[in-house]
Amino acid sequence: MKRRCIVCKKPINDGIIINSKAICKCCEEKLINSYVQTDFYEYYKECIKKSVIEPLLKESVLDLQENS
Repeated sequence: MKRRCIVCKKPINDGIIINSKAICKCCEEKLINSYVQTDFYEYYKECIKKSVIEPLLKESVLDLQENS
């Protein structure tokens, strides 16, 4: 199965992989070059949060519950 960018949802040929989630080169460059105080930056941050951070936190909670 072809990976899709977590931001633009397009198939990814190059870019970065974070915890098995992909960000295409185009979105990576836009993120790097965007100003922090913009809606654009906030959108990217939310995409990463939903696709990468939240699943990691859920996994950690489940691990803690299993080991309790």
